[in-house]
Amino acid sequence: MKRFRNVLFVADEQSAYEQAFERVCWLAKANAATVTLVDCIDSGGPADLSRGFSALPRIGRKNIEDQVIAVHRAKLEDRAEALRARGVTVETTVLIGTPFIEIIRQVLREKHDLLIKGAHRAARGPFFPGADMHLLRKCPCPVWILNSAAEPRAQRILAAVDPNFEDPARTQLTRMVMELATSLARADGAKLDVVNAWNLLEEATMRHGLAKIPEADVNQMVAKEKDDSEARLQKLVAEFAEFDDIMRVLHIKGMAADVIPEHVAAEGIDTIVMGTLARTGVAGLFIGNTAETILNHVSCSVLTVKAKGFVSPVALEGGAA
Repeated sequence: MKRFRNVLFVADEQSAYEQAFERVCWLAKANAATVTLVDCIDSGGPADLSRGFSALPRIGRKNIEDQVIAVHRAKLEDRAEALRARGVTVETTVLIGTPFIEIIRQVLREKHDLLIKGAHRAARGPFFPGADMHLLRKCPCPVWILNSAAEPRAQRILAAVDPNFEDPARTQLTRMVMELATSLARADGAKLDVVNAWNLLEEATMRHGLAKIPEADVNQMVAKEKDDSEARLQKLVAEFAEFDDIMRVLHIKGMAADVIPEHVAAEGIDTIVMGTLARTGVAGLFIGNTAETILNHVSCSVLTVKAKGFVSPVALEGGAA
C-alpha cells in the first residue's frame, strides 16, 4: 500500500467517518502521507448558503453564514487533532456545495491519490446510496468506501480480476488491483481470494435448437475459452507468487456480475478490490456496467480503481470555504 501520499479523508456528519479513522491513521503512517480532512456544507454553493439565511435579517445573514462555517471548521479541526496526536500530518478544508461534486473538485484541484470515507450513514440494505455511488462512478482517483465491521483491518479480501494482456488499459488496471489487494492482505494479515469469472459469449444461444450448431462444437468452444481464460489468469497470478501463502485463486464459470456478489456473501468477504473499467478519455462515461452491477449488490467495504485515462465528468471549478 506504499503508493498513497496525498490522501483525502471525507469526515462529514453524513459519513461513518469513525469507521475510517484507524484505517486513515495506518495508511498515513505506512505511506508517510499527508491527510486532508474535508467536510462539506450541502448547498448550491456559497451564494445559496447566504440566501438561505436571508429570513433572519436582524441577525445578519453574513454573520450566520460565518458562524455556520466556523462550526463546521471547528468540528473538523477536532477530528484532525485526534490524528495529529498520533503523528499524522493533517490539513482541513470546509467545502460548500453539492458534496460529491465539491469532493471530486478537491481531488482534481489538489491531486489527491486516494479518497477514503466511511459509508453513508443513510445506507439501508446491500446497496451503496447515491452519495457514495456518485464518488465511485465519477472520482478519478481510487475510492475506498469503508463499510465493514472488520475495520480497521480486513480479514477476507476479494480481488476481482479479468486479465486480458492484449488490452493495455485492462492489463494496467488488473495489475493495479492485484498490487493493492496483495499488499493490503499482507499488511492486514488477511486471506485473499483472487476471483476471475469466465464465460463463452452467447453459449446459451448457440445451444438453442434454432441455432443448429452441433453440441460437440459448442463444447469444444467452451473448453477452449476456459483454457485460454485459465492461462491468462495463471500468467497474472504468477507475477504475485510471493503472496501464494495468503492467496487463493478461483476461476469460476459465470457472469462476474453474478459470481462476485455470490462469492462475497458465501465466503464472508469484508473488502473487495476491483477495477471499474469504462471507456477512457471520454467525459461522462463513468463506470463499467459489470462493476456497477456488482456495487449494487454488495454491502462490504470496496476499494475501486479506474483505468488510466479516465476523465471525470465533474469540471474543476469552484473553491473551498
